Parts: sequence; structure tokens; C-alpha cells
Amino acid sequence: MKFYLIPSTMLIVATAASSARNFSVAAFSIVRSRNSPAVSRFFSTSNDRKLKIRPTFIQRSSSSTLSMSTESGDDESYDYDYLVIGAGSGGIASARRAASYGAKVAVVEKGRLGGTCVNVGCVPKKVMWNAASIAETLHDMKHYGFSGYDSDAISFDWGFIKENRDKYIVRLNGIYERNMANSGVHSILGTASFSEGAKGVVVKPDDGSDPVTYKAKNVLIATGGYPTLPDGEGIREHAISSDGFFELEELPGKAVVVGAGYIAVELAGVLQALGTDTSLVVRKGKAMREFDDMIADTLDDEMQRQGINIYRNTNGVKKIELDSDGLKIVTLNNGEVIGGVDTVLIATGRSPLVEPLNLPDAGIKQRDGGYVVTDEYSATNVDGVFALGDVCGNVELTPMAIAAGRRLADRLFGGPEWKDAKVSYDNVPTVVFSHPPVGTIGLTEAQAIEKYGEGNVKIYKSKFSNLYYGPWQVEADDKPKTAMKLVCAGKDELVVGLHVIGMGADEMLQGFGIAMKMGATKADFDACVAIHPTASEEFVTMFPWGLSNQVTGAKHSPLNGAPSPEPSI
Repeated sequence: MKFYLIPSTMLIVATAASSARNFSVAAFSIVRSRNSPAVSRFFSTSNDRKLKIRPTFIQRSSSSTLSMSTESGDDESYDYDYLVIGAGSGGIASARRAASYGAKVAVVEKGRLGGTCVNVGCVPKKVMWNAASIAETLHDMKHYGFSGYDSDAISFDWGFIKENRDKYIVRLNGIYERNMANSGVHSILGTASFSEGAKGVVVKPDDGSDPVTYKAKNVLIATGGYPTLPDGEGIREHAISSDGFFELEELPGKAVVVGAGYIAVELAGVLQALGTDTSLVVRKGKAMREFDDMIADTLDDEMQRQGINIYRNTNGVKKIELDSDGLKIVTLNNGEVIGGVDTVLIATGRSPLVEPLNLPDAGIKQRDGGYVVTDEYSATNVDGVFALGDVCGNVELTPMAIAAGRRLADRLFGGPEWKDAKVSYDNVPTVVFSHPPVGTIGLTEAQAIEKYGEGNVKIYKSKFSNLYYGPWQVEADDKPKTAMKLVCAGKDELVVGLHVIGMGADEMLQGFGIAMKMGATKADFDACVAIHPTASEEFVTMFPWGLSNQVTGAKHSPLNGAPSPEPSI
């Protein structure tokens, strides 16, 4: 048994160790279809899987609605000023910000806190990317005079990193819980749905007790999304999703990763670097087609150099069967067959987790795919109901949801000075933790030409081997490459797109993102003296250096040796 000490007025609750398995409202694992066993478990109220309970009040019968607070000057009573459905990063950030203004706030969640990112996304993925990067460094060490890679002195224990990764995630779950409690946010464990006409939120507790209806002046939908699997013979029976990757107990000997997006290339890169014979199956000609062509083409070359087998123009998987040894046989729609496979990982898409919410009866509009429709202020068509994050399908990134959640809370509870607060979904920097990593912000070259016209777009680009590979005594073409591109538009050469792939891309992008958000021009980039020797200096020395139209996008010009700005005192 495990015991959980819950701060404030909460209780100490004992649960079976098996309760650590994640079936979160915000990060719903291995969903197959609405009629699948996984979804049935989501709706189940049986006691054979008891989750940790986080009560902040005594649950009462559903025959009466709790009434704990009344808005000043408002005839209607509310249990909460703000009720957040989903304890992912966006929902928790919004809840805590609202509570900081004195609002009475609660968060409804069925599973572990932190949502997809913390439990089955960004965080555990980055841990595995780190492990893969160490493996690559060990493989490279001979080029720097270190020996022993080919001996038995170096080995990799998948179970060891999985155990310690999972412990780390549990610690993060606890940190989220403590932060919520310290912020005064109530935590309600259960499955939430809207009552008819969105007049209340009904929470079905996991302990089998009667549902409880809560009324809130403002309700936020932040339930996130889940990975989906395509139709096909044996696919649901013999394949795993990206969530299932984190449940693997051992490193597969041979794996097939299906998908062309960032999740597919990230996990394929991790598996290949750690020693799995990895194949990547894409529907069309290459992966990452929505990224700039330079990124997609360079990554394609690098994945092949690393030994990943790429199956192209397949139109996806037709069926998965088992051979006499229990290994998988993957048949593609173009007729190609891949045999002897231990693990098939499908990463072809995600869907918003909206099924339990009863949105149609609540009158909340959805668009194709089930995504919740909102305006620029995260408001749905129903007064007092808001939505943000992956459930809306805009920019599906954790930091985007956090920013949107905080700005929504600012607008609702922060006073008159925040009445127009909102976030921008433009120029959002993002990194793909492929091998090598990718960083991108703004428009691709093709998008810029379509928007501004080819004659108004100027491209600066560079491709080189990082200095790290300088001592390697191999042919230049065999060294991994870094590729960079600046997409500039207009007479002032405003930087409207920045793209990089190569060692260190993940850590260099944030600063350039700030510059682009502030309206930097090519001249502004050139005005920043390079840091040498680094890869990032290439962005501020792009040829021809210093010859662009001397126009700045800065409030305080950095051009032509101008003095540094001084603060207003």
C-alpha cells in the first residue's frame, strides 16, 4: 500500500500500488476507440482500480447542489468562481493564477496531475532523448581519443532508466499537488461532464459514490488530447501508441514507428540511438512535411545516416499479424512487408479528449475532429465557459497552454487593467527533439512566398558541420550537418521565419524567438556581435553580413554602434 499526505484539509489515503497507472482526464492513455476496453475503463466506477483521492470537502448527495460562495451583487449562488476541468499544465497554471487574485478555484481531474506533458509527453520523452544523446556521445568518443566503446565495459539498462524516469514523474506529480494546495486551489477527483445547458458540472467520483453537481461562475475546459490509432486488421491488438512507449519494460530489438510528425521522428530517433533496429513508415515521401523543406530534407538525410530504415509513399499500415514466434508482421498499404518486429508504435494523430464532457447537450460548439471552438480570448459560444490547450487544436504545445491559461485568469479575475488580456498564437517557437534536434519559429519559406509574394521575400541560409565534428577523421559528407535559414520579408527585411536543425538547436532557439517577437530585422541580427565558436553565431553572421537595409524593428535601435538602452528610473 502507498500512503499520500494531502496538505490543508485533505485526508491521508491509502491506495494499492497498481493505482500508479495513468488514466488521466488530461492525459488519457492508450485510447483505441469509444467502444474499446480503455474507454470503458475511463467511464467505469468499479472499485477494482482505486486512484488516489484528493478530497477538499465532504461529498454530498447529487440530489442537492453545493452552494459555497455568492458573487457580490449577483443573485445566483456558485460553489466556485472558477472550475477547471483537467489538471494538465494549462489547467493548473490558469487555476493557480486565478487563485492568486483571491478567486475561489477548484480543479477536477481523474488521474495523475500534470497532464500529457508531465506523464506521457514532453518530460519523460526528454529523459529518453537525453539517454539517447548519451548513447550517441559514447558512440562518438573514439573520435576524441577515448576507447572502450566496443568492449563489454559499456552497456545500457532500459529498466534502470525507466524506473528512475517514472520515479521522477511521480515526484513531479507531487510537486504539482503541493503547488495547487499552497495556492489554495481545491482538488476534486472524478470524471466531469456538463449538465444540460451547461448549467452545472457533474463530477462522478471514482469511489462509486453519488455524482455531485457544482456550479461555477466560470468554467474552463482543459482536458487535453489523446493518441489515436487508425483502423486496420490487427492494429489495435498488436500496436501501441506514443503513450504505450513509456510502458515498455524493455528495449525492443526491432521496432516499426508509423507516422510523419514530430512524435514519430522523436521516438524513432530515441530507439535507433539506444540500439533498436528501427524503421519509420510515412504515408508520403518524407516526414515533417509541414516544416520548412530545409528542415524536412536535412532530417531525412540524418535519419538515414543513423541507420533508420524509411518506408516512403506507403499510405500507412494495412494490417499487423503475428508469426509463429509471436513477432509482428507489418503489411503496408503499398504492399511492402516488414517482418520479425517486436514493437509497432503508431504516432499518426491525436484527438481532443471531449467524449465524457457532454458538450453537445451543453450547447458548446465543436469543429471537425471534436475540437472546442473558441475566440481569441479562449471563450466558447456559451457564456462563462472557456477552453484552451490541445482540446482546442490551435498550437498544441504545453507552454502555449500555460500562457493562455494565465492570461485567461488575468482577464477574468485580475481587474480592469487586464480586461483585454490574451495570448498571441503567432510566432510561437517550438523544438522537435529528433536526432539531431530541430528549432523553428514563424513562416516557412513557402508560406512567406505565398503570403508576401516571391519578390518580397529574401532567404539567408547556411549548412555546415558543427565544430564538434572537426577532429573526426572521416569524409566531410559523412559528418552530421547543421542547417539554418532566415526568412526575411519586405524592404526592411523583417525576419518572419527562422529554422535550424543540428546540435544545440533546442537550446539556441529561445533567444531568437524573443528577437522575432520584438520585430527584429536582418540588420538587427547583424548588429549583434557573434559568440565564437558556437553554432548559433551563424544566425548573426549570415552572408552577406551588414549589408541589409539599415532598418531596425527595435524600440531602441542597436544599429551603427548605438549606445545600449537605459532603464526608466
